[in-house]
Amino acid sequence: MIGFFMPAAHIPQVPAEQQGALYSRLRWQIFLGIFIGYAGYYLIRKNFSLAVPYLVEQGFSRGDLGFAMSAVAISYGFSKFLMGVVSDRSNPRVFLTVGLLLSASIFLLMGFVPWATSSVSIMFCLLFLNGWFQGMGWPPCGRTMVHWWSQKERGQIVSIWNCAHNVGGGLVGPLFLLGMMWFADWRSAFYVPAIAAIVVAVFIYATMRDTPQSCGLPAIEVYKNDIPEDYSEKHEEELSTKEIFKLYILPNKLLWYIAFANVFVYLLRYGVLDWAPTYLKEVKDFTVAKSSWAYFLYEWAGIPGTLLCGWMSDKFFKGNRATTGIVFMVLVTLATLVYWMNPAGNPTVDMLALIAIGFLIYGPVMLIGLYALELAPKKAAGTAAGFTGLFGYLGGTVAANAVVGYTVDAFGWDGGFMLMIGSCIMSILLFMLTLKHSNQLANAAAKSA
Repeated sequence: MIGFFMPAAHIPQVPAEQQGALYSRLRWQIFLGIFIGYAGYYLIRKNFSLAVPYLVEQGFSRGDLGFAMSAVAISYGFSKFLMGVVSDRSNPRVFLTVGLLLSASIFLLMGFVPWATSSVSIMFCLLFLNGWFQGMGWPPCGRTMVHWWSQKERGQIVSIWNCAHNVGGGLVGPLFLLGMMWFADWRSAFYVPAIAAIVVAVFIYATMRDTPQSCGLPAIEVYKNDIPEDYSEKHEEELSTKEIFKLYILPNKLLWYIAFANVFVYLLRYGVLDWAPTYLKEVKDFTVAKSSWAYFLYEWAGIPGTLLCGWMSDKFFKGNRATTGIVFMVLVTLATLVYWMNPAGNPTVDMLALIAIGFLIYGPVMLIGLYALELAPKKAAGTAAGFTGLFGYLGGTVAANAVVGYTVDAFGWDGGFMLMIGSCIMSILLFMLTLKHSNQLANAAAKSA
């Protein structure tokens, strides 16, 4: 079974005159594989919430269902980290495909077998498994990008790829409506997206490849003549898990800084998103329809915001990830202050502030993942990205739900927003701790340009 996931073997290089055309074709093909593939993961990550109203009618309480849903975030945080370790020694073509098929199987079970939704404990366990399989999505995509795109172009490619989760998440609702129209069955919230995900899994396997060397091509750094100062042939060697942790993860203080920054970025991201319907209803007198549109616009505003952030990181700030993150988090702080301080009765201002937060916050989310990839050798990239993800989900997401909720109960919405503003400030301070290193990377890239 372990051999099934092993990286593909290197093969002799194709003639130099053929390398350009082959690299160009494969990069387009592989990018479609990881973009559509990761969007497929999001088809079956959040769709349980669509079934909640119908499960309430079956007699389950909202609190019990909320507890069941928490299983995804808990297991995903651990899995993104641990699966990152495994993915660094795996073929991403196989790894990404198998993860999506396993995740889809959970929702096929919940859609077609009544036992699977018969109790909270069963649903918690199944959703925990789903979260675990979902953790097999990000790391192989990160591994693929550091092998097929050089450092100078990586900011833009990662920012475009990062929009896949917005695309996939946005398609869940239409797929559910389609299922209801075809089958008049609320369980189609489970099995229709799952069937779509299986189709995507087939597409992943057909389009993805492992490393350039496994396709008869030179390493991307050599091909693009974009060789970082610390690059050596050792970066192309496979590493053991012990070596990855001992050499590149645990002693890497910069990775620790951005991992903690991720906690605070995620706290704001989900603190605003998850509580928007409640806050807008209780404080700003929004109707359900208006709150739903605000929620939708927040998510989709992240697409152009992430693209802009990636472009600015590469072109305007010349690869300086820390400065880009600081600029975006300062602007997020200002937008959050407007969202908080705007008096009730000005819905347009609230809507614009919420759109601005969504537009700006997904850039730093992307940057932290990108920076993690660049703080470790290619063969340790999945572990590094998973490490920051572990902090983001277990620290930031749990805090966004539980800590913000308890703070609002105790101190009102003002207390909740003070917590979120403090989170913005902490993320900026942690980005600043990496500023010197980020400046060095940017200067090195400028000299080699």
